[in-house]
Amino acid sequence: MIDFSSIYEGPNDIERIFEDMFRKSPLGSRRLFPQVNIVENDEGYIVDVCVPGVPSDDIELVLTARNLIIKGERKSPEGRYFRQERMAGSFQRVLTLNVPVDRDKVTAKSENGILRVTLPKAESVKPRKICINAGS
Repeated sequence: MIDFSSIYEGPNDIERIFEDMFRKSPLGSRRLFPQVNIVENDEGYIVDVCVPGVPSDDIELVLTARNLIIKGERKSPEGRYFRQERMAGSFQRVLTLNVPVDRDKVTAKSENGILRVTLPKAESVKPRKICINAGS
C-alpha cells in the first residue's frame, strides 16, 4: 500500500515553516519592517518604502557616506485587540549603498503609504559614453 498523505501535507509543512520564520521572536521583532524595494539604474537608486498609516512627520531619513537610514514609528490606536497583525512601534532600517550618491539631489516623496526616496549617483560613478576617434 502506498501512503500519499505525505504528499498532501507538503504544502502545509512549507506554510508552517514560513509562519515560524515570521512569528514574533523572543527579542520582540517580527519580520523586517518597513518593507522596501530598491531599484538601481544608471542614474541612481530608487527606494520605495512601504509605510501605510505612518505620517511623514513620524519618519526620519538620514544619509551617511554609505547608508540610508530609515527611522520611524507606527502608532497603534488605543483599545483591546482581538487580533493585531500590523506591527506597531518604532522601526529602523539601514540600507547600504554600493556607490556614492549626489547628496544635494536626493529627494523624498510620500504618496498612498509609499515613501519614495530618489538617490542620484554621484557624477564620478555614472556610466559615461566614450567617443572613438577614427585614426588617420
